[in-house]
Amino acid sequence: MSKREHFGTTVTGAGGQKLPFSKAVRAGDYVYVSGQVPFDETGVVVTGGIEIQTRQTMKNVQAALELAGCTLDDVIKVTAWLDDTRDFAAFNRTYDSYFTGDRPARSCVRADMMVDCKVEIEAIAYKPL
Repeated sequence: MSKREHFGTTVTGAGGQKLPFSKAVRAGDYVYVSGQVPFDETGVVVTGGIEIQTRQTMKNVQAALELAGCTLDDVIKVTAWLDDTRDFAAFNRTYDSYFTGDRPARSCVRADMMVDCKVEIEAIAYKPL
């Protein structure tokens, strides 16, 4: 069994609150990205509709992947949560612009969010060592 590597272990939210998780964890050939929300670099949720919040969330997913030496091209599975089912079509249009060629498997459900945002996205990447 290969050892695990943790990336982005100092995670902060609004007001500098320490959050108890790693942004990404590599376990062998897989990288698991924690659910990302549309926090800007100061830990504040960006204002705007689903498109703006999806773009910021995907930027955060990309940044977490990069910590582990991955890109969106390495992603094999995505889980997304939306706070409003009426945003589904606009979310899909924005999300789709981040993937070229084969798309990863994906689940998308409606959920109440833990922070005041419209979207949360987590990803699993496969990149052999």
